[in-house]
Amino acid sequence: MKPFFKEIFQYHNHFNQKLRIEIKKHYDVLPESTFPLFCHILNAHHIWNARILNQPPHFTVWQRQELEACEAIDNANYTNTLKAIDSCDFDRVIGYKTSKGDEFANTIRDILFHVVNHSTHHKGQIISDFRRLGIDPIITDYIFYKR
Repeated sequence: MKPFFKEIFQYHNHFNQKLRIEIKKHYDVLPESTFPLFCHILNAHHIWNARILNQPPHFTVWQRQELEACEAIDNANYTNTLKAIDSCDFDRVIGYKTSKGDEFANTIRDILFHVVNHSTHHKGQIISDFRRLGIDPIITDYIFYKR
């Protein structure tokens, strides 16, 4: 399972970087909500990594990042996720508080799957923003990545 998760996060890092470039290229015409949604993807991934690795997060879930910082944030997320995959037991339960202060606990496996699913969901919303403007979006489907 660890090799599979590594591959999935490599795929997300790859397309996050491509999407970042496309957002930069079309920044002035995209809806005001597009870039903050991309930041949300990166921030949430960072927060989940911090929870898994028992570190304090540096970002809040809806914090707006500088566009130029997104490349480094995404690469750090990827590196930290690989560290977590290599060093953690997927069945270990992590307790955490949400941004609203509610307490929950989930396995690392479930958290990693959530990060993947959450990122995919919001990338789809961003791609829809591109389409609504008549901009041909990049294709972020996993199967295209594997081809």
